Amino acid sequence: MNLLEKINLLKKDAENTPPEIVPTIVSWTETSDTVSRHFQFQPDGQLFVKVLNDSRPVIHKLSESFVNTFFPSGYPYSVNEGYLRYTQFRALQHFSSAALSVLSTQSLLFAAGLRPTPAQATAVSWVLKDGMQHVGKLICSNLGARMDSEPKRWRVFADVLYDVGTGLEVLSPLCPQLFLEMAGLGNFAKGMATVAARATRLPIYSSFAKEGNLSDLYAKGEAISTVFNVIGLGAGIQLVSTVCSSMQGKIVVGSFLSAVHVYSTYEEMRSAPINTLNPQRTAMIIEDFLKTGKVSGPADLRFREDLFFPGRIIKGAGNVKVGRNLRKVMKPSRLKQLKEILPDENFVLNIGNTSTDLVLEQNASGEDALRGWLVAAYASPAANREVETIEEAYEKMNTVMPTLLSELRAKGWHTDRFLDGTGSRYGF
Repeated sequence: MNLLEKINLLKKDAENTPPEIVPTIVSWTETSDTVSRHFQFQPDGQLFVKVLNDSRPVIHKLSESFVNTFFPSGYPYSVNEGYLRYTQFRALQHFSSAALSVLSTQSLLFAAGLRPTPAQATAVSWVLKDGMQHVGKLICSNLGARMDSEPKRWRVFADVLYDVGTGLEVLSPLCPQLFLEMAGLGNFAKGMATVAARATRLPIYSSFAKEGNLSDLYAKGEAISTVFNVIGLGAGIQLVSTVCSSMQGKIVVGSFLSAVHVYSTYEEMRSAPINTLNPQRTAMIIEDFLKTGKVSGPADLRFREDLFFPGRIIKGAGNVKVGRNLRKVMKPSRLKQLKEILPDENFVLNIGNTSTDLVLEQNASGEDALRGWLVAAYASPAANREVETIEEAYEKMNTVMPTLLSELRAKGWHTDRFLDGTGSRYGF
């Protein structure tokens, strides 16, 4: 092949080579009366926004900057109902907690025989978190399953523990000879509080993540916590320099801050629409469904949850108890009879005069718990006197279960699991 033929062959190959695909860049401009923005999707999928013209007042620019810094992207449409109320009380909670920490730290140092300045009290507050605090963390870490089931209750309990520990530290100057005991117990309580607060943080944030934006919610929540912790530390320094310079002032102001702290956490938790099934929320769902035929969503139940006594029996839901050991609920002969009636179910029921025990199989899901709860509610004489046998209740449950499940999922409930804390389950 001569040189001319080689050149012609290369030209043909070049003509047959498909053209290189150039990534398409999509861009547009949005203009209003006061602001004009240019939007552009980069080849990697990232959205680039550039402000072309902004004639808004300064106060409007600052408010938008504040929202972008402390609220998730797309707020309020990217979060579930109740997030603003939750954030407001979260800020108040962190403010009061930080102010309390300064008071307790200064009291500890006085009890130890030192006479620190407010600035010194603030600096060493981080050092005094060691010691017995680690023991409290280890003990509380064994309660993780309970926290999954009732994150709101344990979050409130965490702040009560924190205030108990802080109270012991504030009172330590009254008995300096017991300094080590009071400081140790205080840090022990605060260690347990730290684990409980951190362990329940994820379920709470998840309840607000409407668009899978959990990381954004967490980051903005930490930003709010940081700002109000700093403000609270500043307020605490001012307090120990003025009204809290005496022991009487510390007791009065400390009690007030502690009450604000616990109240803020309580209201904060009431705002969170937890969407996982546990005994209390399942009972309320069944009760509403039997009374009205409608399914309540997480936001509908959030203010009705009992944060202090979540294990109470709800009469309108069949007086069901969950979590007792199978050997304590029924005899083997009764168990065999029930398994013959409901051979394919992952639950067993023992209907008593005043309550019904529901025991779940080890791999039972939220759907299984709902099925068992409905059978118990229909078979309970207190709930429905026309249904006298488990077989009839089971048939009625199978009739309404498809509708109930579809509406639950439409409302945002997670029916794939049932969080019963340390409730006992059985397995064959």
